[in-house]
Amino acid sequence: MKLHLTTAAAGLLLLTGIGAATAQDVIIQPEQETVIREYVHKQPLASVEVPGVKLSIGSVLPDTVELHEVPNVKYRYVVVDNRTVIVDPGTRKIVQVIE
Repeated sequence: MKLHLTTAAAGLLLLTGIGAATAQDVIIQPEQETVIREYVHKQPLASVEVPGVKLSIGSVLPDTVELHEVPNVKYRYVVVDNRTVIVDPGTRKIVQVIE
């Protein structure tokens, strides 16, 4: 019984660590965020609606949503529901929502 409890506790700690690591995989540096904000301000886009997608980190945008480049930044952006959404173009996952 003691061995099972120890194994379960170790497994829980491992899963918690994995969850924390994946949540922090993508970190947009403040300089990059400033570049993105300035670019979006100068190149305004019409806001689009994406039914059924929650605007949160890790959500995936469908292929029907056009992503737009920011020069010298690896991420793309789109304006959804009047909020700027930063997206990893390889996975189409939202990495940041800028208010």
